[in-house]
Amino acid sequence: MLTSTFKDILGTIPIIASGSIAMELSLRDKSDNPADIWNLKDPVTIESIYREFVDAGATLLLTNTLKSNRLALDAYSLSDKVYEINRKAVWIARTAALGKALVAGVIGPTGHFFSPIGDLTQEEAHQVFAEQAMALLDSGADIIMLSSFIDIEELIIAIDAVRAVNPDIPIIALKSFPEDGTVLATSYPADIASRLQEKTLLALGSNGIVGPQRMTDILRALSGATIPLCILPDIAIPTLLHGRPNYNAEPEYVASVAVKLVRQGACIIGADGGATVEHIRAIAKAVSNEIPGSEKVDPKPSKTIDVHPLESDEKSQFAQNIESRFLTTVEVEIPRGLDMSSVLEASRFLKENGIDAVNVFDGARARVRINPITASHMIMQETGMECITHMACRDRNMVGLQSDLIGAYSLGVRNILAVTGDPTTIGDYPFATSVYDVDSIGLCRALNYMNQGRDLLGNALGRATQFTIACAVNPCADDMETELNRLRKKVEEGASIAFTQPVFDMDTLSLFLDNIKSLNISIMLGIIPLRSARHADFLHYEVPGMIVPSWVREAMHNAGNSAGEIGLNIATELLSQAKEHVQGVYIMPPAKRYDMAIDMCKRSGIL
Repeated sequence: MLTSTFKDILGTIPIIASGSIAMELSLRDKSDNPADIWNLKDPVTIESIYREFVDAGATLLLTNTLKSNRLALDAYSLSDKVYEINRKAVWIARTAALGKALVAGVIGPTGHFFSPIGDLTQEEAHQVFAEQAMALLDSGADIIMLSSFIDIEELIIAIDAVRAVNPDIPIIALKSFPEDGTVLATSYPADIASRLQEKTLLALGSNGIVGPQRMTDILRALSGATIPLCILPDIAIPTLLHGRPNYNAEPEYVASVAVKLVRQGACIIGADGGATVEHIRAIAKAVSNEIPGSEKVDPKPSKTIDVHPLESDEKSQFAQNIESRFLTTVEVEIPRGLDMSSVLEASRFLKENGIDAVNVFDGARARVRINPITASHMIMQETGMECITHMACRDRNMVGLQSDLIGAYSLGVRNILAVTGDPTTIGDYPFATSVYDVDSIGLCRALNYMNQGRDLLGNALGRATQFTIACAVNPCADDMETELNRLRKKVEEGASIAFTQPVFDMDTLSLFLDNIKSLNISIMLGIIPLRSARHADFLHYEVPGMIVPSWVREAMHNAGNSAGEIGLNIATELLSQAKEHVQGVYIMPPAKRYDMAIDMCKRSGIL
């Protein structure tokens, strides 16, 4: 348990934290990732490293358990070793402490995104953190340090989980911030400090990701906190050398900045990524006569960031119109090469004939085609036609996805249809990696957050976007319960319009509409005018999720040379019946037969 002596001295003299076990292991050619497994593989070496940190001046030993939770260890088939690894880590650190240092049991993030961005639930995260906390506390950890958390919500869950295990254990909570400093210019760090100090912590602060100089800005942004600050920067931003991080920051440089950090309010000081025994030794020596907060500055003033749209930003014309009249969209075929002339020509033709917007798909069937954002921008610029821009989650990680959305918005793209995307295994490059950091539900959330002026981690964008959030739904899904549950989640995450997969009969549509009566969402009915019996068979048998009723296929087969006209008649009849029950139609004409889309709309009385 934390001694009264430690409590008494906290804030009066600098508390020196130990450095990077991973770095010291790497210097000994023991670089398995995670470093945590060496608690079992070679405890003697781990203990010797801790003894060196104590000799260097460390008074708070951080256990080698950053990635010792069940989910992180599962990647190494070690999820059944949570208790053993954590308990061993505390024993090793306590043995090395020799009454000269206290031991902080370190808990890091799960490494997984919460639903709907990922599959992790808050309940599961709470259980994972509680498991690890129990192992650390059973073994005699004096303090729990929650380290390297990017997501503030995950950090809050971790605090609550530790408290559930032991309400009285002292906790240090560390939030990591991005390197570029953009977030630091907002009120976000102060908001974080306010939320954390409500949790009655021993200390709060930040660690990792940034080097010493940037950490001075973070400390200043957090300095309005009324509890002690713990600051553990990386020693530098590393480069990769033979797949391993390589740091070039000398101990003297890190120590000189540590002095500034202590003078400005850091009560617990040290270094994280790349920090060797020599870095900790230099820090301990440099701050030995310093008093925390002796030159404490006022909290860094925050810019006022408006999170409302500028006056020029309005809902898209499509979003405004769907509230008042029946809308029409037509899917245009994006080329596999560089020539966009056919798409531009089609868009002009459709606009001249009264179609409201064109659908621009995103690498459908995992084929290489021009980027949908670029294509949409070209269409809008060249023709004035509004676009429904499909965005697939297959090709972009969380960074790329959000960056592309910001880029899309800056180019005037407003209507986003969130789709999960076909896997690469069925496309041009079956060996390529499918990313899927998020699925379509998570993408809806990302868009919704941007419409509130922030990214998925709460970082301010400067102003709110006005994306129209659309999603896909399949009224013919084999597992309708799952399909409806996913649609419900998309609506909860901000989707206001749903584009359906192709429907061929009114009975199917009516049943679907009955099932979604409770959902506040506009429906764009997907329709394909069939051109032949072969076309009908292909869609039914060879396109996943597509159901062409038997009577439709039979009619197409019986039509002979008139199959194209029969297919158009079936589509037109459905549209005529459905137009009073849905908010618009989404037509997918075969083989660039855009004239069929116009013909359908005219014959059904829409145009």
